[in-house]
Amino acid sequence: MPLQLVSVDENSPAQRLGLSPGTLLVAIDGNELSDALDYQYYTAAPSFRLTVCENGTTREISVQKGEYEPFGCNFKTYLGDEKHSCANHCMFCFIDQLPPGMRAPLYFKDDDERLSFLYGNYITMTNLSDQEVERIVKLHISPIFISVHTTNPQLRIRMMANKRAAETLRYLDVFAEGGIEMNCQLVLCRGVNDGDELRRTLEDLLRLYPHVGSIAVVPAGVTDYRKGLYKLTPYDAASAAETLDILEEYSRRCRRDYGRSIVYPSDEWYLTAGRPIPPAEFYDEYAQLEDGVGMWRLYRDTFLEQLDSLSGPAQPRRLDVATGTLAAPLIEEMAQRFHQKFPEVEITVHAIRNDFFGGNVSVTGLVTATDILRQCRGNLAGDTLCVPEVMLRDEKGIFLDDMSAEQLGQELGCCVEVIPTDGGGCCKAYFGKPRPKRKKLHLSFGSGS
Repeated sequence: MPLQLVSVDENSPAQRLGLSPGTLLVAIDGNELSDALDYQYYTAAPSFRLTVCENGTTREISVQKGEYEPFGCNFKTYLGDEKHSCANHCMFCFIDQLPPGMRAPLYFKDDDERLSFLYGNYITMTNLSDQEVERIVKLHISPIFISVHTTNPQLRIRMMANKRAAETLRYLDVFAEGGIEMNCQLVLCRGVNDGDELRRTLEDLLRLYPHVGSIAVVPAGVTDYRKGLYKLTPYDAASAAETLDILEEYSRRCRRDYGRSIVYPSDEWYLTAGRPIPPAEFYDEYAQLEDGVGMWRLYRDTFLEQLDSLSGPAQPRRLDVATGTLAAPLIEEMAQRFHQKFPEVEITVHAIRNDFFGGNVSVTGLVTATDILRQCRGNLAGDTLCVPEVMLRDEKGIFLDDMSAEQLGQELGCCVEVIPTDGGGCCKAYFGKPRPKRKKLHLSFGSGS
């Protein structure tokens, strides 16, 4: 489908050629344009033939521009068309477990290879056609992030409730042959795709190394809103430890054979099993940080590195900090370390129990203003509450339950300060803005007259 212009950038090649809103971009050098990825790929060249349609008339334009110079076209959406929605009904899908009454966009399930390349969103491949797979290889859309979950065809159909879940596993081999780097994800459901099934999946994926560059393994999240859904049992300490034994076995083997871990358990496995988080070297380049893999280690290391570099005095104040129950011990430890160096800053950490979602949800990114309000009202030690920016999921600074940071502050009668989620940024936020040093007065006493 052609791409319709909504605007062109000033002084851009598109403006100099006289392109205007409403113009349809049909093809470049004979290659049909279906979305912004096609557009970006084919307009990177310094010269090309652009086919456009204006007022029902099609014509070709010869384009000359700087190599990689932006052509200057803007479309209705950043993808050039609409997001592709998910056609699966996975037994562990978190969106199916959301409580009612939240913002409509939160219920949208995307399964879009463009978002995988641009933002690291995971795709299941069940939405892909052979033509789309060919385009990924042709344009070298790499890396992409793939939700595999299991390489057992029949089990994958069962877990995703989609007949295409089995046949699309073949795309893993196609991507590998095409040189596409894949970062894979396994969401484990207790008693379903763990144990021997997990071993099978890891063996199959590791055969595709180095094209499978990382495998993140996370436990399924379970909320209180699973009426009519497959009954999932959350992992406890013993079952998490059993699963972690398998994952660490494969991680050790990969480090021995390939010099890197490749198989990365999410932090939740270690915390649930009561085991120490691995050192930074284990996570290599932190390829799947957004999936909760290595966040604990990176936060701690960068916080302490930043703390060592700071010199006082800090801005004297009392801070309250809201966090999820999973990260609370780490945040508490770092707050104590900070106070030891800068006693003029007192920090009280509030581990917010997630009553909004319930179940085993304990991560900081899913804490809502509703739960903060209920658990912090009347319990704040100071007049500033710090909330990590990961709790605010859109550009307007809104919590998942539609309350803004400003509204939360009004309800609590305090200032809500949104602080960085990373350790180094958080440490600097605790430090505050140091008071400017007073200029020394240089007084000279003369004999006078």
